[in-house]
Amino acid sequence: MLSRRLFAAGAGAAPAILAGRARAASQPAEWTIDRISRTKVLRIAALPGEAPYFNKDIASGAWSGMCIEMAKDIAGVFDGEVQYLESTYGNSVLDLQANKIDLAFALNPTPKRALVIDFTHPFYLHGFGMVGAKGFHASNWAELDKPEVKIAVDIGSVHELAAHRFAPKATIIGLKARDDCILAVQSGRADCVILAVNLGLTAVKKNPALGEFQMLHQPRIQLPTCMGVRMEADKRWRDFLNAWVDYNRGIQQIREWLYAGLAINGVKPEDVPSDVEL
Repeated sequence: MLSRRLFAAGAGAAPAILAGRARAASQPAEWTIDRISRTKVLRIAALPGEAPYFNKDIASGAWSGMCIEMAKDIAGVFDGEVQYLESTYGNSVLDLQANKIDLAFALNPTPKRALVIDFTHPFYLHGFGMVGAKGFHASNWAELDKPEVKIAVDIGSVHELAAHRFAPKATIIGLKARDDCILAVQSGRADCVILAVNLGLTAVKKNPALGEFQMLHQPRIQLPTCMGVRMEADKRWRDFLNAWVDYNRGIQQIREWLYAGLAINGVKPEDVPSDVEL
């Protein structure tokens, strides 16, 4: 009888033991914030050609831009340095999951992404507007929502989603990359291209043949831009970053980093339209 009771007790404990082993297997050997504190190295995804966030000097290999300065400031809290892994917006999510990086910058916290990584508080909200051909003007989505208006969008982007949602009657031309959209406007194939504020301002400065960047209203679209972090049971790393974001937004430091990033492509504060909020 005693042996049966012992067997039953052991059998009942087996699932709990297995569950405990599974949890132990999924738990990292060291939490992100502890590893950064120990090694003094912050690993981030760096995206070539994505000014004002990232810019890589071809000759020297040196990185600059808004998110580079943010990363250096975060690493400085730990008396550490920044280590760069060249990536893309989409791959940076995978890099986080694979524990190749500790931080991914400038991500929109979409519901699908939120299933696989965590996000910090937004470090700024970017609005949407359009860059038109010379002489083409529009201040709201209704002015674009006409069959005769040809809108260029990069396929799979939030620009494409916004165009289909708020100007469904327009002739929407889907192209592979943002540069293709800009060329479409320059060549007359499209009347305008939908772009986030920072991208639109940069495009106009780099391409004098384009018209001006104009914010689109009614509705005014503003999407949060966040940092992405790996999902961990220990939330100290994410909580630290949230405090860092709130503090640096409050003292307008993030705004200064953004203007400095825009300046990489020659965009000055006076180039920013009065109805643009940065």
